[in-house]
Amino acid sequence: MKKSFLFISCDEAKHICDKVQYDEASAWEQFKLRLRLVYCHITKKYSKNNTKLSQTIEESKVQCLKTEELSKLQSEFDKELAKQQQD
Repeated sequence: MKKSFLFISCDEAKHICDKVQYDEASAWEQFKLRLRLVYCHITKKYSKNNTKLSQTIEESKVQCLKTEELSKLQSEFDKELAKQQQD
């Protein structure tokens, strides 16, 4: 099948949609995505869900471990793992 200059596949549209979410898509990619969104309900739904997920993550009050806490937890895990491997 010949690859089209203007029209993209659903998989490529999903990839570009992900890039758009992180401001990594070029203007040409964004144009091709918008064109696909006009006629493809699957890509439109994927884009809508992707946007909703990003907004939910931004609005969440998730607190991550600090670097020191993470390294301490990792070292404790490694110690316990070493004990288990010896037994």
